[in-house]
Order: sequence, then structure tokens, then C-alpha cells
Amino acid sequence: MGCGLALGLQATAQFQGDDEGILMQRAASRDSVAIASAVNGWWTVSMTRHEQRIAWWRDARFGCFIHWGVYSVPGGLWKNRKVGGYAEHLMRKEKISRTDYARELLQTFNPEAFNADEWVRTIRDAGMKYLVITAKHHDGVAMYPSAIGDYTIKASAFHRDPMKALADACKKYGIRFGFYYSHAFDWEHPDAPGNDWDYKNPGGDRQLYGGTNWYDHHPELLPKAVKYVDEKAIPQIKELLQKYHPDILWFDTPHKLPLSENLRILKAIREVDATVVVNGRLARSSAVSFGDYKNTADRPAAFYPVEGDWEAIPTTNESYGYSRYDESHKPPAFFIRLLTKAAARNGNLLMNIGPMGNGRIDPRDTAILHHIGEWLKVNGESIYGSQPSPLPIQQWGDVTRKGNRLYLHLYELPVEGILTVGGLTAEPEKAYFLATGAPLKVKRAGPKDVQIELPQTWADPAATVVVLDVKGDIKKEEYRLVESRAPHTFHAFDAALHGKGWSYGDGKAGKDVVQNWKDTTQYLTWKIRLTKPTKFKVALRFAAGGGPKNCRFILSAGRKLLEGTPGADGEWDMIQLNAGTTELKLALESTADGEGLKFRQLELLLP
Repeated sequence: MGCGLALGLQATAQFQGDDEGILMQRAASRDSVAIASAVNGWWTVSMTRHEQRIAWWRDARFGCFIHWGVYSVPGGLWKNRKVGGYAEHLMRKEKISRTDYARELLQTFNPEAFNADEWVRTIRDAGMKYLVITAKHHDGVAMYPSAIGDYTIKASAFHRDPMKALADACKKYGIRFGFYYSHAFDWEHPDAPGNDWDYKNPGGDRQLYGGTNWYDHHPELLPKAVKYVDEKAIPQIKELLQKYHPDILWFDTPHKLPLSENLRILKAIREVDATVVVNGRLARSSAVSFGDYKNTADRPAAFYPVEGDWEAIPTTNESYGYSRYDESHKPPAFFIRLLTKAAARNGNLLMNIGPMGNGRIDPRDTAILHHIGEWLKVNGESIYGSQPSPLPIQQWGDVTRKGNRLYLHLYELPVEGILTVGGLTAEPEKAYFLATGAPLKVKRAGPKDVQIELPQTWADPAATVVVLDVKGDIKKEEYRLVESRAPHTFHAFDAALHGKGWSYGDGKAGKDVVQNWKDTTQYLTWKIRLTKPTKFKVALRFAAGGGPKNCRFILSAGRKLLEGTPGADGEWDMIQLNAGTTELKLALESTADGEGLKFRQLELLLP
């Protein structure tokens, strides 16, 4: 047991009968001791190897997340009733007892069609470079023959080790391999957070013992969670490291445990393996992310700004585990564009599939994977090992970079077949389609812009990649080119936020917004550049239910341009923008009602 944890328990035990303020102080002290111990010792030492262990992950850019467990057999069906939402949460949603779950799902689990070689070949052919599979999800079932406890695949009718088979297949096909392990949320263990129907434990839907921060409100319960971590979580994680030697470990729901426990788990990992990559959801405080990279929200459709290395986890439909009823599968083009957008913003895409309970990959997922793989066969050079470019936002798509080579990902056909790359001062040498190698005419169009002539034929509706080789340094440019011959969209996620009390949305469908906009000190800005004076019509777009609500707005660019409330369609009057660089600023004139606005984008439309 780490010294930070021991000190924390000693401090909280002395104040169990004290008031709320004292308890909060002692809880903060417990975590502060753990943080100090990590930052001033073992964690900082472990981070000296960070660049070495993260290198393969940075180059990979695209991985496969697999949620597969005994819950995959019902696939959202229980007692002849359809259960909505995440199919892997069946036990929690239906409040199935530990005994019934073991009898009806664990003991009968027998995926006879499981073929690890076939799974990994499918993943390889999809262009994915690493695989992360659920070794233990929240239901507490170890999907390998664990020596710890009785809630393991050893108790099932399936007498094989699927984790070893997958690890071996990944090694055979050159795919990096890793595990998802639910360290803080376990519905079978009597001492773990989460199960409030069998055990009345904290951390569940009933919000017992103070809800989310139960360990601060009721520190007398913390020894139970420590017992679970000591008896199951740490031993099983060590078991996975020593038996399978994974390249990556993926954790979730750290808020179910105090930070001191999460750090103790991370320390145990580093004592066994200093080279395994650990995601950002194991241990994090407001000041420090202790993982090797950060995570964005689940099921994203857009990405809010994140500094450093990060990863997004979309899924083919809206459930991570297999759901026989969820038909909301997105088209392959959705994921191709999401992948290019992630790479252009220095992120990875860990795309989820949920294989069926019989051991086969859902055919709906297979079709999506096949199409993505076909695109990557000819365009993968623009993704793997790429970096973000220092260029500003481009209206037509996103840009990745390798040295002096730029990869232009086009999502729409430029006006009049002329692709303008804004903010590029380096000299263009040649341009061509990545998929075909067909050369394209390229020329400079001013000191900061380059133009490429494109044929009217559209090469790929998901994303056409144009390669542009340049000579000289590619310098950072903050001001975005606004061409006078095309409408322009300024997304909320591309704006700088000023003022306190508001934030970006999580990027899920419909949540690509800035939210809680209700203070007159809050405003958005976008840096822009025009080559000549231009008139535009202005439109504001809000998330559903997040409209103006009698608010008045001011749009300015060095001077007040428009003020008032847009019409029902969000449109305002005409504005004149002058040539040169400026900053568009959108501010409230009066305070919004309720929780505040959820603003999505500003549009400059041609009249």
C-alpha cells in the first residue's frame, strides 16, 4: 500500500464525525498527499520514458476498440423485453443480481464462432494499427481465465482463452494489442463502487452516500473500496500485464474512486511495466493528467480543442456492446472524415465495434470497416505518422503534414474548381492526387496563398486527398483566409472563448457547441483575413432548444457591424468586411435566460 493512501486513510478516520467542511478538507489532503508523492517521485520518474513508449501510438492514428462480453449474447434483450441504451450496461439497467447474471449469462457463455485470426485480419484490413478489447467491463466478468475470483470466463461453457488468441493474432499481423479494464466500477464485487441493488454500495444510480464524491462525504466507506482494489483490481491488472504483455491499457470512470486509489493503481502498473501506454482515464486531477495521453468524449461527431496527445472513441452505432436493436450505424464516410479531422488536430481515433455473442463480428460493422480500409489503402499515407500542419483552418477541409509535404483533405468541391490553400508562405513545388498520382497545376496567389486547379470530376465523396510538396519552412499562421467567392462557416469549436463560466460541448452529435453563454463578459472570436472588401449576409446557428431567447448580440470586427436579435432563421442583415486581417467578435448585449445559450456556428453567406 502506498504511503499517500495510508496517510489519507489515517487523516480521514480521525474526522468521521466532523462536519462537511472538515471532511472535504481531509479528502483534499488525502489526494494532495497522493499527488505530491507521485509528482515528486515515482510518476515523474516514469514519465522520463514517456516519449519512447508513446511513439508507436502517435504514429498509429487509427485503432479498434472492442466491447465484447457475456452481455453480447442478449444484445439488449432481457426477459423478452428490449433494453435501450448501452447494451453492455444490461446488468445495471435491469438490476440483475450477481447470482442471476452468473447463472444466465456467464455460465452459459459459449461463443463457438469466435475466431481471433479472422477478427484481427478484419481489423488489419480496415487499416487499424492497434486493438483494445474489454478484459473486464463494469459487470466484473474477466474475459480471460483469471486466477482471481470466480467471476471469470473459467466459469463459462467456453473453454478457451480469447485474450491469448487475440494477443497471438495481433503479434502475427503486426497489430499493437491492449486491454480495457474497468478498475473503478465493478458490479459483482461486494466492496467495489457501482452495485447499489445487491450491496447498497456507493457509486451507482441511486446516488447513495453523497453521490459522485461518496468517498469525501463518507470516508468510513473507503476501506471497502481499498479492499476491492487490493483483492481484485490491482491483482488482475498485474495478471494481464504478466500473462499477455499488452502494449496499451485503457481505463474508464475514474471518478468512482478517489484520486489516491487511482494513483495507487497506476503506480502498481509502472512497477510491473514501464513501457505500457496508459490512457488518460485512469488518474487525473484538475492540474495533472497522469496518463500518457488525454481522452475526449465518447461517440464524438466533432472535436473541441485539446492540447497535446488525445484520443476519441466513436462507435459504429450508439452502443459500445453489441445491440441487436440499434440500427443507427453511421456511413463509412462519417468515420473517414472523423479520422482525417482527428489526425489534423493531433488526435487518434479508437473506433469501436461490438461483436456478437456467438463470436462473430456484426456484419453491419464489417461493412463499415471494409469501406474505411479501402479508403486507407490509397490514402493511408496522409494519416499514419502524420502531424497537424501549422496552417490556419481551411473552409474546404483539413490538413495533415509530414515534413515539407502537406496532405489536403477535401470534403467539398471548391468554387470554380480552384482550391486555395490559405496562410501558406512556403513555395509550392508540385501537387497531385494521392489516390491516382495525377498531377495538378499549382501556383502562388499572393504572398500568403497558393492555388491548385482541380478537375471537375470528384475523386472521392468521403475525402479526396491532394498532396502538396513545398520548399522552405511552413510557418504558423493564425489568420484564416475568407475568400470573397464562397460562403464561410465559423464553428464554435474553432473559436477562442473569452470570459469565465462557459465551456465547449463534448462533441457528441448536436453538442458541437459552446454552452452556458449567459454573461455579458463572455464572447467568441475568430481571426480572419480578407484579400479584398466583401459583403456578406450573417447567420447564427444554435443547438436545438438553445436559441436566442430575447438576447441581443453584437458582431464586430474592430468596429460594431451588427447588433440585435437574429430572425427565426438565424439570419441578420448584410455586413461589409474590409480587406486585411481582423478578429470577428460575437458578444451578448444582455444576459441570457435560464442555463444559457448553446451556440453552434456563425455563417457568412453570399447575398
